[in-house]
Amino acid sequence: MMRYRNFAATWLAGAAIALLLSMGGPGNAADEAEGEGVPPPSLPEQVLSDPKVISAGEELWKDQCAHCHGSRAYPGKAPKLQPRRYEPEFVWDRIYNGFRGMPPWRDVYTDEEVVAIVAYVLSDDFFP
Repeated sequence: MMRYRNFAATWLAGAAIALLLSMGGPGNAADEAEGEGVPPPSLPEQVLSDPKVISAGEELWKDQCAHCHGSRAYPGKAPKLQPRRYEPEFVWDRIYNGFRGMPPWRDVYTDEEVVAIVAYVLSDDFFP
């Protein structure tokens, strides 16, 4: 009987650890993708409408984002963007924290670069 209890306790502990590892533990990317990531900074209209910021965002967009979201991207690779429907905080969150299959870009771009991409995506100059 004692041997069975040790086996059961060991098996339960192993199953619990496996379950935690499969879930990614606390603070995993899936949690952040569900909106629990880093909140956006202040995104004032004067920054988002600054031509220099928009231009910088356009260059970053063309260099990286257009590969998946651009008009020449492979169909179905990533959603086509609909900027008229987006708020600045939403765009910032998706870029910075990632979402579903899109990785977070916070380790690639500075906060200022993410804001520049937001400014470009929401600008009248945006063309995927």
